[in-house]
Amino acid sequence: MAKRFGGRFSPQPQLDGTDLRAPARPAPGEFRHPLESRTRWVTIMAIPFLISAFWQDPNGLALHLIAFGAVASGMWMTREGLQAEAAYDARRVARRPAIPRKLFGGILTGLGLAIGSYVPGAEAGAGVIGFAGAMLHWLAFGTDPIRDKGMEGIDGYQQDRAQRIVAEGEAHLKAMQDAILRTGDRRLEARVGMFAATARELFSHVEENPDTISAVRRYLSVYLQGARDATVKFADLYVQTRDQRARQDYETLLTDLETEFAARSARLLEGGRTDLDIEISVLRDRLVREGVRPAPTPPAEPAELQRPMTLDDLLIPRESEKSRR
Repeated sequence: MAKRFGGRFSPQPQLDGTDLRAPARPAPGEFRHPLESRTRWVTIMAIPFLISAFWQDPNGLALHLIAFGAVASGMWMTREGLQAEAAYDARRVARRPAIPRKLFGGILTGLGLAIGSYVPGAEAGAGVIGFAGAMLHWLAFGTDPIRDKGMEGIDGYQQDRAQRIVAEGEAHLKAMQDAILRTGDRRLEARVGMFAATARELFSHVEENPDTISAVRRYLSVYLQGARDATVKFADLYVQTRDQRARQDYETLLTDLETEFAARSARLLEGGRTDLDIEISVLRDRLVREGVRPAPTPPAEPAELQRPMTLDDLLIPRESEKSRR
């Protein structure tokens, strides 16, 4: 995943320690769960079912092949479930996975162990082994997320619409990164990666606030599609000619787009803060009207303003003006 360069002349956070930029949103396929390697080892340990199948009778051959296929399929489903869980944990607003992949992976794993250990006349023992394997799978990998996260007060239709548009934007970014690989220039690859990271910051704002999708849809569709087309044409031209002027124009285009995307993200964040201030002000006024919170006392006036004015107060300034003249 591309990372921003930091240095003396790079943008820095504010002095109060708050940074207006959202954390970079990971790209699809970059979500990694710490338990993914376990699925590979379990699949490797099921290889004896595959090897021993060729020394069995036809029924034993079929059973052992089915056992290995069930365990391997269960581990594949489990790995997909772990990746979905990692993506769920990485986002502040996320829906629960539509398919409980880890649950189905555990069922397939237990079924494969039961079939692989089956012996005529010992069905109960095979069932116990399969059940134990499914329980161990549950203890090793856990369960799938069962509820949505951060979806309170968010329109489901708008959320689905935002996810579709963000998915289209991710496809455009992926096409840009694939096209720039043809140039073989690591500096250009990193530059496109930096632009992709900036665009994904805007994706994060849209996913967390789907109501803003109308304001930024042009950026996620028209602008990204134009950037993709420009990247493809530039890669084709640069591979053949190594034109430095075309390279400079392309990098300038990326800089302009990156600046505009970052500014749009900052505006969305500032708009969210303005909405929060309004909500707090309205709530405070309501608490005051209902007597839950005392009304703020006006600041005390200075002592000279509280003293009643006399005739000397009117005459003294005039005498001082005459003396100055």
